[in-house]
Amino acid sequence: MATGDQNDMAARIKAVLPPWFGTPSPILAALLAGIGAIWAFVYGLLAYVTLQTRIATATDIFLDMISLDFFGDDLPRDPGESDTAFRNRIDQDILRPRATRAALSQALVDLTGRAPVIFEPERPEDTGSYNQGGAGYGAAGGWGDLGLPFQCFVTAFRPQENGIANVAGWNAGGGYGIGPIEYADLALASLGISDGDIDATIAAVMPAASIAWTRISN
Repeated sequence: MATGDQNDMAARIKAVLPPWFGTPSPILAALLAGIGAIWAFVYGLLAYVTLQTRIATATDIFLDMISLDFFGDDLPRDPGESDTAFRNRIDQDILRPRATRAALSQALVDLTGRAPVIFEPERPEDTGSYNQGGAGYGAAGGWGDLGLPFQCFVTAFRPQENGIANVAGWNAGGGYGIGPIEYADLALASLGISDGDIDATIAAVMPAASIAWTRISN
């Protein structure tokens, strides 16, 4: 089986040449080595391109192009995010359920690690009724309204971010000679999730022609 090795490529070319050349033939060997180097590059390039045709094996900018193709601008690569982590997010979002209450809740849990509070004014289980639901006179809850179809109220929670273990910062117990401190890379800390990321996640899961009135809280 052929490989992408330069010498292997040169040997394969030499094997099909007519027996006109003596042995050794340094000029022919040099010529074949040059041609072999070109074909070794082409062989390696084709192997690389083949990998980029599948999400499971795509890397580098090609993985970003796949995300752009499927999701537009809704799923960009995070700063410093590895191919493996980005690929996992792409796989997760492609197969993600959408357009249901459970899908909305799971999407926010996946993003923030915290379950949201979802209130649907047309849903008796949220507003309460006789012998049903957790709301009613004297009980915490919200008023139902049949005039608000295809709408819900969502309280989404920001993630509980963690810094770098055993390392403090300025004015927080750390400093030169006061507590542990170090120069650190952002990869050592959990990257922040913005309110815009939360809004975008909700919008991506909600069905068409529906509204999610959103409050983001700590």
